[in-house]
Amino acid sequence: MKEFVRTISDYPVKGIQFRDITTLLQNSKHFEKVIDEMTEPWQNTTIDAILSIESRGFIMAGAIAYKLKTAFVPLRKPDKLPGPTFKVSYTLEYGSTEMHIHKDALYDHKNLLIIDDLLATGGTALAAVDLINKFPNKNIVGAGFIINLPELGGQKKLENIGIKIHTLMEF
Repeated sequence: MKEFVRTISDYPVKGIQFRDITTLLQNSKHFEKVIDEMTEPWQNTTIDAILSIESRGFIMAGAIAYKLKTAFVPLRKPDKLPGPTFKVSYTLEYGSTEMHIHKDALYDHKNLLIIDDLLATGGTALAAVDLINKFPNKNIVGAGFIINLPELGGQKKLENIGIKIHTLMEF
């Protein structure tokens, strides 16, 4: 499937090799394979909710939540959630931003799986972990990504705090 991921140089800023998954997901057979392979490692795990990061993570997370018969909880950019939220600030490869979650989003959910399209420096995934940690007694069962960029160190950062990682491909 790796050959179906388009690379766009210098996007969104000079020096970044952007891995575009839209070219992979626009084929229904490839999309089905992505969802099946991202779901497989978690099928025998108790998961109460899939948490996903805006916006490309939402594409897989909804389908994975459906397959695992569990809830979906969005982690959003600033000013996108209408109710009271918790927020964390974090740094990306090319800037900084915030991530928000509704304060009541995890009320009934203990065992949580984080899903996103790509793992690079780990900043976004670690921000998701920080948001989850604002709630008492939550268990992160793991994190799944289509793409891992291991040279940027995100996987090691997550594994160092005890997060089990599943990825489909590396660049």
